[in-house]
Amino acid sequence: MDAMDVLVVEDSPEFVRVVLSVLDAAGHRAQVASTIGEAEQLLASTRPDLVVLDLTLPDGDGLDLCRSIRERSDAYILMLTARDDEVDKVVGFRLGADDYVTKPFSPREFSARVGALARRPRVATADQVERVIEDLVIRPLAREVSLGGIAIDLTRIEFDLLDQLTMVPREVVTRAKLLEAVWGGEWFGDDHVVDVHIANLRKKLAATTDRQFIRTVRGVGYGMAV
Repeated sequence: MDAMDVLVVEDSPEFVRVVLSVLDAAGHRAQVASTIGEAEQLLASTRPDLVVLDLTLPDGDGLDLCRSIRERSDAYILMLTARDDEVDKVVGFRLGADDYVTKPFSPREFSARVGALARRPRVATADQVERVIEDLVIRPLAREVSLGGIAIDLTRIEFDLLDQLTMVPREVVTRAKLLEAVWGGEWFGDDHVVDVHIANLRKKLAATTDRQFIRTVRGVGYGMAV
């Protein structure tokens, strides 16, 4: 596992100690911000590979910071939340978070989730230089997508999902396979996260065309409508 630069946004000394001990044991480098303001200052001068983000901060809602990070960064976002509410988690995923841990959590669970994120491929591995499905063009090595000649701005997860679906466009890809390929084999949550990000991907494609490129196969997963 390669060492990562990590920004920890957490105001509880107790959880900061746990998080830092795990990151240090794994060889990762970490900086800590206890407020959104401090986090914004660090993000202006650094480019972390991973942001460990508490959703309840003294100067605002971590979900707002999650949105801000995703608009300008490709960093993994691991949410820390004491709000054991599915709505918060779904909103976080829609804003671009990659995973979450519910407080209180064990060092072992936190370590496993960080490890799964660190092992997730950050670049496409397919050997095709370019895939074309009608007017949808996917360039895996460049991680670029265009539709009708218009560039489509996708998050890392959205691109990785589209990448998986277009590798063999006539085959259906199960949710389990998408979870393993995009989120890593040690994903602890359920497969609802796949549906959330597929919905976001569809919306971005629909903003350019009425053509439905992604089909749902009930009880199985997703495929390309080709």
